[in-house]
Amino acid sequence: MLKALPLAVMAIVQVAWAGTQTVSLESGDGTRIDIATVRIAPSGDYEVEMLDAPFTDHFLSMRPFRCLEGPRKHWCHVPYPYDIARNVSADLTDLEYDFLFLWKGATEYGINMWNGIYYKLEQEEGRLVGTLHEMDMDLLSAPPEAGNLRPLDPSDLHESDPDSHWLPRLVID
Repeated sequence: MLKALPLAVMAIVQVAWAGTQTVSLESGDGTRIDIATVRIAPSGDYEVEMLDAPFTDHFLSMRPFRCLEGPRKHWCHVPYPYDIARNVSADLTDLEYDFLFLWKGATEYGINMWNGIYYKLEQEEGRLVGTLHEMDMDLLSAPPEAGNLRPLDPSDLHESDPDSHWLPRLVID
């Protein structure tokens, strides 16, 4: 299980974030791309609605992906395929699982599952900010054991140099 935020911080997040928030990916120069909205109930339950406009459809490695097309890289959303509670009352892990991506070179034909992107969320200046971590998405290729809603371990995530990626931050505000 990923590290949980202290309960006092979670209470702040729940109260502060109840309602509809915009989810954006942010480049190194601060340019934002709005990708979704998230509606958080006072209980911590939430719903995510991905936006259609910024994404384009790609058929990569024999499956469909919705991708953001960048100058040198494409960022492809990977909907988490297994059960999660979709609740942020204990920590932000479920929300992190909803915003998994793979990157691929703009001229590459297929995808490499080891190019996984995981945004580790923390509260920062009145908003939630996700720091880019790299991961091997093959870790999620088989369903987790029954009842294991959080199959990723902190050791599966590797903090990345933000200057080495097109969209190093996820922001929810």
